[in-house]
Amino acid sequence: MAAELTAHELIEKHRPTLDQALEAIRTRAYWSPHPEHPKAYGENGSLDAAAGKAAFDALPGTRLDLGQPGTDDWVGGEISPYGIELNVSYPHADLDVLLPAMRSGQRAWRDAGPEVRAVVCLEILKRISDRTHEFAHAVMHTSGQAFMMAFQAGGPHAQDRGLEAVAYAYAEQVRTPETAEWTKPQGKRDPLVLTKRFTSVPRGIGLVIGCNTFPTWNGYPGLFASLATGNAVLVKPHPRAVLPLALTVQVARDVLAAAGFDPNLVALAAERSGEGIAKTLATRPEIRIIDYTGSTSFGDWLEANARQAQVYTEKAGVNTVLVHSTDDYKGMLSNLAFSLSLYSGQMCTTPQNLLIPRDGITTDQGPKTFDEVTADLARAVDGLLGDDARANALLGAIVNPDVKARLEAAAGLGEVALASREIANPEFPDAVVRTPVIVKLDGAKPDDEAAYMSECFGPVSFAVAVDSVTDAVELLRRTVREKGAMTVGAYTTDAGTERAVEEVCLEESAQLSLNLTGGVYVNQTAAFSDFHGSGGNPAANAALTDGAFVANRFRTVEVRREA
Repeated sequence: MAAELTAHELIEKHRPTLDQALEAIRTRAYWSPHPEHPKAYGENGSLDAAAGKAAFDALPGTRLDLGQPGTDDWVGGEISPYGIELNVSYPHADLDVLLPAMRSGQRAWRDAGPEVRAVVCLEILKRISDRTHEFAHAVMHTSGQAFMMAFQAGGPHAQDRGLEAVAYAYAEQVRTPETAEWTKPQGKRDPLVLTKRFTSVPRGIGLVIGCNTFPTWNGYPGLFASLATGNAVLVKPHPRAVLPLALTVQVARDVLAAAGFDPNLVALAAERSGEGIAKTLATRPEIRIIDYTGSTSFGDWLEANARQAQVYTEKAGVNTVLVHSTDDYKGMLSNLAFSLSLYSGQMCTTPQNLLIPRDGITTDQGPKTFDEVTADLARAVDGLLGDDARANALLGAIVNPDVKARLEAAAGLGEVALASREIANPEFPDAVVRTPVIVKLDGAKPDDEAAYMSECFGPVSFAVAVDSVTDAVELLRRTVREKGAMTVGAYTTDAGTERAVEEVCLEESAQLSLNLTGGVYVNQTAAFSDFHGSGGNPAANAALTDGAFVANRFRTVEVRREA
């Protein structure tokens, strides 16, 4: 097919951004090419707030025809957590037609080489970035995130993670030179001389199994890591969050076609209600890479049964904060209150267990007992969410009935330090909005252990009384080792305690945040600098994003000839 975008044009346009991304992952310094502020959009082809909202408003009731081969039906049925029926229809695929069509374009994509693949991926990300306002509404009305969070996490932060994956993919592929001249001396005889060529070759088709809460943020790393390393990518969205990833697939297909490649290198696998095609797809021989975010049970199933594929999983964990002492008690409470409240705790990085010595902690405001700390934290959350408009902007909506059920059941697990309350959303009266609950548990009671040693996904946290800081450190170690953790936090002014917590996290491979009291929170990670997960504990077998996340998505094949 004729290319509207030549390789030279794309390299000239996007190579500087790729180089900056490569420098950012080397230095780990702050950098982002994607603006976080909504008012930054509206020029150079990007949609401003009004145009983005209009584009989203035009989607309900439409059929998103991607032009994919093998379409045998149209499916949909998403209902926004804010109570709106999206009523967008998506193509349902006959896999025996679609998967061979996806493989047919891989040779040309492979032969294009790492640099061309990278800049094509950057063009996809640029066009997604131009539609950030539209995507923000799509993320908001499938995940339940409040608009500003959907805008930032579902837009620029997700795009950053996609670009980060492209940068790592490029770096790993060019680590080996394309050609080499090999000469081995033979003494008095003529030397042995070989010409060698090394080519990065794709594994096959990558499958991205999307999640409900962060469809783009969690979906983009795997999608772009596989695509940039030469693989075709089939996107299987969560049935409640199809729209953001379907729009992503639409953009990717348009760019691939414009660049002269087969658009079927990226395709969508939407499913009928209750069809459950993830298991079927995951064990197809054509699927050679799988990226998954979701429950531990299905993640474990994938790791055990998708034997033909390289499987990358992010599963459940029990995130823990150890509270020993602080020289900024007010700042600690404020920081924790925000962390517990953001997006109603529906983040894989939200703290769940707060380990607090039952004899209390030392602070800049004097000693505080266990009961005082929990009561003060409850007041901090109440103060943060006391204004309903502010609460709606922070909490968003409960994403599905399972989260609501867990929240309501949590009050029966122990003494309630902070009761959850219902908040009305005037703009979306059908939205289910709830403030967090904090339940006090005893770390020495076996009956309480069943609660705090299991993930309770949603706005539920446990203040766990422990006998000593030593017991807290050992409980932290056991939690990470047995249940996994995406994040660990600690508050201490004692150097020995700090070293002990740090040693646990080094030994158990958990990402640690110490003494956060300002505008950075334990449940937030920055692309190009922070690693999301480690791949070293049961919460995830991969990190977003590092060399290991991309290097096994391709193989290097050598062809050697006598010179």
